[in-house]
Amino acid sequence: MRLYVLFTVCVMAALSSWGIPVFGADEAVLKPRVPIDKIDEARIWTNPFEATPENIEKGKAIFHGKAFCVTCHGKDGKGFGDIPGLVGKLPRNFTDKVWQTARTDGELLWILKNGSPGTDMASFIPLVLTEEEAWQVLLYVRSFGRQ
Repeated sequence: MRLYVLFTVCVMAALSSWGIPVFGADEAVLKPRVPIDKIDEARIWTNPFEATPENIEKGKAIFHGKAFCVTCHGKDGKGFGDIPGLVGKLPRNFTDKVWQTARTDGELLWILKNGSPGTDMASFIPLVLTEEEAWQVLLYVRSFGRQ
């Protein structure tokens, strides 16, 4: 048993020293995309809409239609991250429960307003979506985390 534990610790240490995540989620999932000087404000913004089936369905229609979120994030919300061999900057995987827990609705709205620095995510408010539509899309995005 001791040899097994020692072996496991050595393997984990080697993997982490090479930058390979050992526990939990990819570090990028946990890294906020909202600038540090804006994050406190963004985190207090709350969705004015309840997560009713009707509001989630409105968000789904916008996600798959007008906002064309489906183009990058996929119809299943996985951001094409489930395609073997695909590497590089992938669109966010909305089914990732760690990410769902780590980000607030306010942070996600900030990204829809301003884009996501360091990624290909552009701003959508007000050019593509109204703020009301964005909140509804976020209700649908949150529904991926409940699957």
